Amino acid sequence: MTNTTDSDDAVELTPPPRPAGRRAAVIGAGAGLAALAAGLAAASFVAAVAGVAGPVESVGNRFVDGAPLWLKEWAIDTFGTNDKPVLVSGVFIALVVLAMAAGRLAMRRWRIALLGVLAVGALGIAAAVTRTGSRGADWLPPLIGALVASGVLSILVRTSRPRPVEPAAVTSPIVTEYPTTHDRRRFLVQAGIAGLSAAGVAGLARAVRGQHTRTVRTAAAQRSLPTPKSAAAPVAPTATAPGGVEPYLTPNADFYRIDTGLSTPVVNPDTWRLKITGMVGNPIELSYDDLLARPMIERVVTLTCVSNDIGGNLIGTARFLGVPLADLLHEAKVQTGATQVASESVDGWTCGFPTAIALDGRDALVAVGMNGEPLPPDHGYPARLVVPGLYGYVSATKWLKEIRLTTWEDFDGYWVPRGWSKEGPIKTQSRIDVPRRGAKLVAGRNAVAGVAWAQHRGVTKVEVRVDDGAWQQTTLADQPTVDGWRQWSFAWDATAGGHTLWVRATDATGATQIEQVSDVAPNGATGWHSVRVNVT
Repeated sequence: MTNTTDSDDAVELTPPPRPAGRRAAVIGAGAGLAALAAGLAAASFVAAVAGVAGPVESVGNRFVDGAPLWLKEWAIDTFGTNDKPVLVSGVFIALVVLAMAAGRLAMRRWRIALLGVLAVGALGIAAAVTRTGSRGADWLPPLIGALVASGVLSILVRTSRPRPVEPAAVTSPIVTEYPTTHDRRRFLVQAGIAGLSAAGVAGLARAVRGQHTRTVRTAAAQRSLPTPKSAAAPVAPTATAPGGVEPYLTPNADFYRIDTGLSTPVVNPDTWRLKITGMVGNPIELSYDDLLARPMIERVVTLTCVSNDIGGNLIGTARFLGVPLADLLHEAKVQTGATQVASESVDGWTCGFPTAIALDGRDALVAVGMNGEPLPPDHGYPARLVVPGLYGYVSATKWLKEIRLTTWEDFDGYWVPRGWSKEGPIKTQSRIDVPRRGAKLVAGRNAVAGVAWAQHRGVTKVEVRVDDGAWQQTTLADQPTVDGWRQWSFAWDATAGGHTLWVRATDATGATQIEQVSDVAPNGATGWHSVRVNVT
């Protein structure tokens, strides 16, 4: 409220108000976004220099660690191998929303907004230090990011607050309050400086990471894979497999990837070491060159993810080159009572399987090559475990850094406390690749074909059924190894109408694929795959 006198020159003025309305909201949201960009850029640069995960990755990894089993399976079923980009996008969107809210709040309640920014930073620190595979400096990027974001937000909010118009500019003889104005030009200039600085720092972070990657690639290129003392059985082209059936050997670029990390570890072979420790009489430590110098074998192995649903594609076959795991364990002198082979990756992921499986004669490998080339980074370079007959969640450690012999009771791998079975033998399964679900066919002779697998047992029979008719045997392709899948085909004389095609496989033990449908959790899906087609 204001008071005036009879004098035209006597004016009592109210204090200048804080900004309000749509303009203030827009300016505050913009300030929040600029602060977020600056904070993430600073955190990314620190992470690149320190060689640790950035805050978005740390939060995402911690979410993966803590997410319930049903949510993980829903993500894999819904998004497949795109589940990680979706998660990263979700984290980023959440940060954008929080930043805009913090900026708007800061226009009215700066201290509360500042505490909110620092609280988000504290959550980032907590996520970084408690995630699987965290390291000593993981707390630093989110801390630096929060401090930079709060500082930039403070500057921009102070810049954006309205200023009273100078009294000399007031022309009205009676004024009840100071007119105010936002210095939008100054705000836009400072916000632009913050944005350009963030872009520059982010560019430096990418340059640092890029240089590290180039160093690793150069070190990798200086080494060639050895010739195996025992090569894999040759894989001849399969005449019985029509177009549309997945090739027997899966190209590296098409091989499925399911792991817990949001980014692929970049491991320098010059500094990498593999340790064999625990209940052994002769602990071993090998460099990458030490490993390459050892006698190697090459084997065709089909790997399967436990999350592969009926008819799914989380499965692939490759020629793996590596050192027999049994040779390394014998050299390490496994002690009596060591009933579990536990392993850990460079990013902290763990798994374990019975020692007896590693020593029962199967071709379990510490693999360094895949389909004639060094392991791709996404598939475990410089070394990984390949254990025929076991789902990946209990055996297929990529970016391997340690093998530790322990007891079955004293160790649980990453997925066991999260609801999955401790043992993970692969179930006998089969899949129809041709025709696809919903295909429109012409009456007469049509090809039905696909693959079947029962790793380390082998597939001896695959049968197809049309609707509720009798089971009919298919033509099987050659089976170079019982550790790989087997292609099959069937000539179907199709009649007009809608039909459901079913498939089932029988393994070398005489066991036929289970009909009862079960979920992938806790130890792999069961059920017969089917496709519905229309024939005209």
